[in-house]
Amino acid sequence: MTDPAQPAAQRTVIENCAVATVDAHGTEHAEGHVVLAGERIESVGAGAAPSGLSDVVRRIDGGGHLVTPGLVNTHHHFYQWLTRGLAQNANLFDWLVALYPVWARIDEDMVRAAARASLGMMARGGVTTAMDHHYVFPRGAGDLLGAEIGAARELGVRFHPTRGSMDLGASDGGLPPDFAVETTDDALAATEEAVDTHHDPSFASMLRIGVAPCSPFSVTTELLRQAGELARRKGVRLHTHGSETVEEEKFCHERFGMGPTDYLESVGWLGDDVWMAHCVHMNDSDIAAFARTGTGVAHCPSSNARLAAGIARVPDMLGAGVPVGLGVDGTASNESGELHTELRNALLVSRLGPHKEKALTARQALRLGTYGGAQVLGREREIGSLEPGKLADLVMWRVDGIGHSSIADPVAALVLGAAAPVSLAFVNGRTVVEDGRLVTADEDAIAREARHEARRLARIADGAG
Repeated sequence: MTDPAQPAAQRTVIENCAVATVDAHGTEHAEGHVVLAGERIESVGAGAAPSGLSDVVRRIDGGGHLVTPGLVNTHHHFYQWLTRGLAQNANLFDWLVALYPVWARIDEDMVRAAARASLGMMARGGVTTAMDHHYVFPRGAGDLLGAEIGAARELGVRFHPTRGSMDLGASDGGLPPDFAVETTDDALAATEEAVDTHHDPSFASMLRIGVAPCSPFSVTTELLRQAGELARRKGVRLHTHGSETVEEEKFCHERFGMGPTDYLESVGWLGDDVWMAHCVHMNDSDIAAFARTGTGVAHCPSSNARLAAGIARVPDMLGAGVPVGLGVDGTASNESGELHTELRNALLVSRLGPHKEKALTARQALRLGTYGGAQVLGREREIGSLEPGKLADLVMWRVDGIGHSSIADPVAALVLGAAAPVSLAFVNGRTVVEDGRLVTADEDAIAREARHEARRLARIADGAG
């Protein structure tokens, strides 16, 4: 029975559209409807919406559109928006060595500008839940995590930032320069403060915090171990980079006497509350360990190609039952900054591997970018598929324009065709994108601010200002 003291939920009705629910059965409707009631999905089905609905504030004719769950980004580094296009022909380690000295000079204004641009670009391309892994905290730089959180709140995107850290500088055998790292104690204290200050575990939460030491080659074993203990004590998720390159594999064998997966497991870093970025160089034993423990993977095909890291064994991971989502990764190694292009790239890159044309289907690629990402972030009961009771995070893709109109299968049009325009994107039932433009912020102002801060960072890094 409805509580008369509570205002009725306002409804938005979308009809006459193709619908890919990405539910457990892969249910699709060639011509269907979706009804939103407040922040939740009320109904999804074939044909017209139920008749007699009250409190309908908007009716949308979805003709020529495919409606899907909102995309879920599982790995990013927003601050890198300011250093796009550099070290264009480098592998990961050389790229990092070239860019660490620049990144170590970021400040709060720069991070705010980079976060607004990163989030805006993703939202325009159908991302409704964004993750960021921020691990560079120069002394005196201001509230960098707070700058990101403010940007996400402004744009209206569901946000999963992780408080990253590095405490293994070059003088101790790590990759980052000494001036770019924190002490172990400082990193742990700041991480705990970030969780205590910002984490919201509620069902419809717009902000959840994770714990994320950067990588095996930039943090100490002690930081990894204690960060894992901290995350579990606080009930939040853990994230790091893992098995990205052959150089990382070599580093772990030389320093720890084992590969990245065995090393991370030895310090408590496998489990169903953990997800790793990349996981390109995984053997059968590694994949089995991830499957056994429920450890998730953020697959970043464009970044892996940009840095010549290799092809992740995504079909084998999925076959073993490993949760896999998609990630943009930082835009210094994926300059487009868009997740919807990763649907296509995940499919195409996987087909270059040993499974060839049987590697991934268009629908598997869509699942990676939606439900798979929700699994990886531990939110599959709330987002990632279009089902009654779930949060109203969804996207209307236009598939009747010149780029898609001759592809009869709308899911194939979305995944294999050109990047489809976003006509509408909703987060918690609120519109964040309409007709391909942000409705919550001025895109031109975001672009100008990002350009200004990128140039300021370049001047500072060059010693000119």
